[in-house]
Amino acid sequence: MANIVLVIHLIIALAMMVVILLQRSEGGALGIGGSGSGGTGLFSARGSANALTRTTAILAVCFMVTSITLALLAGSGRESRSILDAPAVETPAAPAEPAVPLSQ
Repeated sequence: MANIVLVIHLIIALAMMVVILLQRSEGGALGIGGSGSGGTGLFSARGSANALTRTTAILAVCFMVTSITLALLAGSGRESRSILDAPAVETPAAPAEPAVPLSQ
């Protein structure tokens, strides 16, 4: 089950990268230039931007859902343990004399 969700998660991530890179940047030049068409149809500049924005939002929601699903699948079936409940590990004591004599 986790493998299937992981593959879907990766496909959504790749699709989201493509959709984000297709969008037009409006950061540095707000209002400068602009498109000459000015139409508001489906595949005009504004219509395609709205479609890409909606697609990005849908992919982002799907990405978050698969992320949460993977986190829940990774944590399920595990028994919670405390390190305080584990038995103490004894370290071996160092020998009093070296095993090989240093000088005679």
